[in-house]
Amino acid sequence: MPSPPPNILLIVADDMGVDQLGSALGGGGFFETPCLERFAAGGACFHRAYATAPVCSPARASLYTGQHPARLHLTEFIPGSTVRNPRLLTPPWQRGGLPVSAVTLGDALKAGGYATAHFGKWHLAADYNHAPGRPMDPESQGFDEVVPTLKPTAGADPEPDPHHIERLTDLAIAYCRRPQARPFFCVLAHNALHRPELAPAALVAKYAAKAGADPAVHRPALGAMVEQLDRSIGRLLDGLAAAGRDRDTLVVFTADHGAYGPRDRPTRHRGAKADLYEGGLRVPLLFRWPGQIAAGTVCGQLVSGADIFPTLLAAAGARADGPLDGVNLGPILWGTTETPPHAALYWHYPHYHHLGVAPCAAVRVGDFKLIEWFEAGLGAAGAMGPACELFNLANDPGETRDLAAAEPRRCEVLRRQLREWRQAVGAQEMSLNPNYDPNVPTELAPPPG
Repeated sequence: MPSPPPNILLIVADDMGVDQLGSALGGGGFFETPCLERFAAGGACFHRAYATAPVCSPARASLYTGQHPARLHLTEFIPGSTVRNPRLLTPPWQRGGLPVSAVTLGDALKAGGYATAHFGKWHLAADYNHAPGRPMDPESQGFDEVVPTLKPTAGADPEPDPHHIERLTDLAIAYCRRPQARPFFCVLAHNALHRPELAPAALVAKYAAKAGADPAVHRPALGAMVEQLDRSIGRLLDGLAAAGRDRDTLVVFTADHGAYGPRDRPTRHRGAKADLYEGGLRVPLLFRWPGQIAAGTVCGQLVSGADIFPTLLAAAGARADGPLDGVNLGPILWGTTETPPHAALYWHYPHYHHLGVAPCAAVRVGDFKLIEWFEAGLGAAGAMGPACELFNLANDPGETRDLAAAEPRRCEVLRRQLREWRQAVGAQEMSLNPNYDPNVPTELAPPPG
């Protein structure tokens, strides 16, 4: 393991999937991310990285703790959607926030001698009413220096940095350049690219004029926000280099889950935020540590957001007790092994989402991915669609051809494996709603605010 322990800068984008990357990083070509491409060229890029959940709070909880949302019983964004007359009942999940008893990256690295800071979005407390030291806010989870931010309102002025991209970047640069007696761990958690999609008019006009621009997927305001975020990454890398801190700082870039978008429109990766299709789960994952991680490293192994926790702890020489679902990716990053860290990846989403996603779970083993739909699987009255879908992602990365009817044996095996995993991690299961009225429509309301 490299020594001495590095400074660590973890950058987390909001609602950014792999399709919002530039073409050199596997995106479709509409979005421009030259600074992230420079980041990857100087370090390692995982091309098959997955979020552990398709929505914010559970994905972030997993990233910060190394545990799967199903194990944490924090499987939905906080506070969740209000559902009237559902076919299935949602289990009593941790809607109050990530328990203070959960050991986070902040806790573990602070105990390991690090100075800690968290700038930006948290979304792991019961609400956004941050107060220093309040249970479940960042200070109660090991972070010494905290600056919280909120997403802007839909009517905010798009010109003066409404998503705090520049403000948060400035805070992170100043913190990383500050003389400190201890190594630092700094989280920069952006509010972008979350809605509302707001960006300066001139930059939006640039993307509106590009070939392929449309109001559904290649949205000009989203393209402008991606460029703003990308530029901020470039400023961070340049700031570290100017301060002479680039070679002693491990920088990680990822996102919580895929981007918001239409679920029913053909895209490179099917689905979007809240989906267990690829568009909701595939995220960027880049590591950079000059002199320790070989420049231009390309990693094709299946990895997840939960792997960030044990990887950073191992790099820092820190430790945490308790079960972990993530795996240390250090041996891959340092080039000592190419062994796949996971035999399978799993997802559990026992919720109705206001964007129209029904309760489901999924497993990926090798090239095959099975999605189990709980309504049909539990025999709910009036359930629509199949009990499961099966895709060969090597031949069909867009998940357009359901192989469930053609390969019932593989479906049976994967479905059993998925259920056994849920039992092993103590996942909360759904149940039939005895009061469901088939004559009354099921209605979902978005969260307030």
